[in-house]
Amino acid sequence: MSLALVLGFFGPAEAGAKRAVQAPLAIESLLLDGAAAGSRVVVVGERGHVLVSTDDGASWKQAQVPTRALLTAVHMHDERIGWAVGHDAVILRTDDGGDNWRLVHRAPEEERPLLDVWFRDRDTGFAVGAYGYFLATRDGGDTWTSRAVSKDDFHLNEIVAAGTQRLFMAAEAGVVYRSDDGGDSWRELPSPYAGSWFGALALDEDRILLLGLRGHLFRSEDAGESWTQVATATTATLTDAVRLRRGVVLITGLEGTLLTSRDRGRSVSTIRRPLRQGISSALALRDGGVLLTGEFGVRRLTVPRAE
Repeated sequence: MSLALVLGFFGPAEAGAKRAVQAPLAIESLLLDGAAAGSRVVVVGERGHVLVSTDDGASWKQAQVPTRALLTAVHMHDERIGWAVGHDAVILRTDDGGDNWRLVHRAPEEERPLLDVWFRDRDTGFAVGAYGYFLATRDGGDTWTSRAVSKDDFHLNEIVAAGTQRLFMAAEAGVVYRSDDGGDSWRELPSPYAGSWFGALALDEDRILLLGLRGHLFRSEDAGESWTQVATATTATLTDAVRLRRGVVLITGLEGTLLTSRDRGRSVSTIRRPLRQGISSALALRDGGVLLTGEFGVRRLTVPRAE
């Protein structure tokens, strides 16, 4: 999910063709997403900034990146291979754990930023974005083919895996899609809300949380065929959700919103907010900690007790 999209910021298209500047304060810039694989943690954000940590976020090194486009999402297949996407329809690939990246796709003339990327294996993957933009690859990202998920051009905000073949996709205008064949085909599901969805969390193949505008949170136990609303006591837009140890679910949002659930999303509690800036994503770390990205850059969080 892209916090920049929530805030209505698309940025200048011409930035995509330049190399990212090595910036001492890159760790405090707008950072939108993170991914972990083994000992590696990679976060991405504005001006093509990519930062890599090998010690669960205690220290960071800025990567060499061939773009200054805003990067909105990152996916790591393993400790070496990964992909990042962003504005100008930029797609990057790394083969050394995020230290160096190469440009495998760029189409600024499309004027449709990419907002998420997910790979089924090291060869087959999908990148999705604004105005119904859906790209697929079967060669590890060297070439990409445009596909249509539906006749509508709603923003496609996030792809979430629920098992080996089942996927969900959160979209604009209350639209949510499901694939039961690993992303080759998609079906629109009944939606309980007409506002945009910015994130989802699969608890297993059938149980899923869906989150979006104005604090809306819904839970399904039948793979999205029906939904039950979960009271959140907030009107802040919800942006991401992650499972932590001991079955705890953490949900993030704008205005520093942090919610936790200890009953698999049936109810949530507000936890004290260590910051008031917008949070874009949360990433569970190996040592039980949580890494937050957002308007503040990147910050490590020890989940406090519910109020």
